[in-house]
Amino acid sequence: MKKSLCFSLITALALCLLQTAHAQGNREANSLARRGTDAAKNQEWDEAIEDLRKATGLDRKYAPSLAVALQGRATAYAAAQRFQEAAADLDEAIKVNPRNASAYEGRASLAIKMNDLDKAAAMYSEAIKLNPSELRYYLYRSYVYELKGDLKNSMADTEKVLKLDKGNAEALSRKARLETRLRQAAELNPPPPAPNPPQPVPAPTKHP
Repeated sequence: MKKSLCFSLITALALCLLQTAHAQGNREANSLARRGTDAAKNQEWDEAIEDLRKATGLDRKYAPSLAVALQGRATAYAAAQRFQEAAADLDEAIKVNPRNASAYEGRASLAIKMNDLDKAAAMYSEAIKLNPSELRYYLYRSYVYELKGDLKNSMADTEKVLKLDKGNAEALSRKARLETRLRQAAELNPPPPAPNPPQPVPAPTKHP
């Protein structure tokens, strides 16, 4: 009986210590997150990201705030033509919060500046998966496809925009341009003529 009581007391004490440690961890995370948020408001990006990264390590609920801070620093890097650093921050923002469509959009825009059109198309595709009703993602991906010379996929995205917004001026203009380019491409590269149909094989002659 005494052993059982002693075991129960030890178990209760252990649970209490765990709960206290968890609460302390949350308080520390909250403090770091508040400090990081204040730094972000002042565009002190390095300090903000360091504090929010620590807070996220203690409590994952701060991951979206860290992703926003990373996007903020990426914007500052891009404005300073520091594209590699901007790309690294946006890639981290996406890892931290893969449900953030604006991070994919920013990464795609940066990829266009870095002349990585395949990456840009892939990033807009991810943004579309998260927000399939956002017209500008289709418009931007259509633009990327046109730059790549992929006129059919560019037209497909343009038609998607017009299904959602039949009066969209940018989509109408692009459709007219794409139709001209597709027609010119067809005139320069006409399809090969269809092969002649196979001739019937004569039946073998029967000898008496």
